[in-house]
Amino acid sequence: MNRIEFTKGHGTGNDFVLVLDADGNLELSAKQIAAICDRHFGIGADGFIRVVRSINIAEGAAILAAEPEAEWFMDYYNQDGSTAEMCGNGSRVFARYLTEKSLVQLGEGATLSIGTRAGVRDIQRNLAGFVVDMGRWRLEPDEVTVHAHNLAVARPGQGINVGNPHVVVALESKAELDALELHLAPKLEPAAESGANVEFVVADEVKNGVGYISMRVFERGVGETLSCGTGICASALATRYWAGAGAPNTWQVTVPGGTLGVRMFPTEEGEHVGLSGPAALSFDGQLDLDAL
Repeated sequence: MNRIEFTKGHGTGNDFVLVLDADGNLELSAKQIAAICDRHFGIGADGFIRVVRSINIAEGAAILAAEPEAEWFMDYYNQDGSTAEMCGNGSRVFARYLTEKSLVQLGEGATLSIGTRAGVRDIQRNLAGFVVDMGRWRLEPDEVTVHAHNLAVARPGQGINVGNPHVVVALESKAELDALELHLAPKLEPAAESGANVEFVVADEVKNGVGYISMRVFERGVGETLSCGTGICASALATRYWAGAGAPNTWQVTVPGGTLGVRMFPTEEGEHVGLSGPAALSFDGQLDLDAL
């Protein structure tokens, strides 16, 4: 039998199957990854993460020339087997995996650099779990109209890129947010060339210099998930943009899977956005690939 060992993990309910393939020898098709992530016939997950040394994957080897400290590469796939540039929750779970499996040592306040298709990301351990420097972000200039099921009138969406593409929509109330039927994909006009995650946000309050928002997300290649790290960052960034001058740089974002922190901060190369929250490993197991 063709067996592989795996670990199941999650960050605020956004769950992943992780497989150690340090030497980069494992070759899985998109169909196999989708079968592994299938919640009825496979293990079940929002995404699949291959844990590979950067030197042993083309995207990682290219990064090492400029960032030699990024020893490990997060080879991330959506639930349907398609590749993705970055995953905020997945990167924290990736860090949890590396530390708990003794592949790296990461003390309190120390920095772990990992490779992703969106570039190198720096991760620190903190009391909440891990905080990820998601890097620079950008506001997309094109106007997008978003149609969603059980949303009576189409709404404008703000494009935000946090290493991967997002469209963020402001809603009027928590009731409107709760009523959305996100088992059906929202429609974007114009359609995004490579697809986009779509976030729906309700602003709650600003208290003691911290902004509070609630959010639900439809992830490309997955569907609605309990949490989306990059989407949480995009939602906080869009809300701050809409609020204008004087809006806070620190946010608490509540999603169905829990609450995570977002912080915007200046760097020499421009503003970065950080994401903090828990990450947990649930169980280990073995999978027979021939049975998929």
